[in-house]
Amino acid sequence: MSNTFLGDLIEVCFATEDCSRTMQGMVRLGIGPWRVYTFDGSSVADREYGGEPADWALKVAFADVGDIAFEIMQPLYGPSIIREFLDSHGEGVHHLAFDCGEAAWDSRAEEFARRGFRCSQAGRFMDSNAFAFFDTEGATTTTFETYTIPEGFVWPEPDEWFPGPPPAGEAPVVREQRS
Repeated sequence: MSNTFLGDLIEVCFATEDCSRTMQGMVRLGIGPWRVYTFDGSSVADREYGGEPADWALKVAFADVGDIAFEIMQPLYGPSIIREFLDSHGEGVHHLAFDCGEAAWDSRAEEFARRGFRCSQAGRFMDSNAFAFFDTEGATTTTFETYTIPEGFVWPEPDEWFPGPPPAGEAPVVREQRS
């Protein structure tokens, strides 16, 4: 069967009530260091939830291992698909993200919609890195996401590093950003 449009798996995300506790467990497995950001109105443009503008905030941590980003999300306030997941399932793997073969951003959402999956939450980190989650759980048992990081995007210094920043003079492990 060759009707896929998802492209490469690029991320696995865990929902948690306590980002610090989850990062500690991941570090014990050798995953890290973690870059921790706050996704809120100061860092994410066009925040949506359920197809409407919404005021939400998440603590989001990233650690890259090979070609896969590990992500941890903790809700801080406002409605979010992470809050819904925690309330209905508890902590655990929340979503998988795909690059959709680097297709144009608008065509990705259109293809999800054409296949019957509406956008459940979206935004643009640093007004640049667009992301969107789709209501795929009922059909697949999990949420699917796609995001795009423009060529040349430079991640800002995180709010914090866990367990600490890379040693002086050593760059953090960050996957190459594709166009």
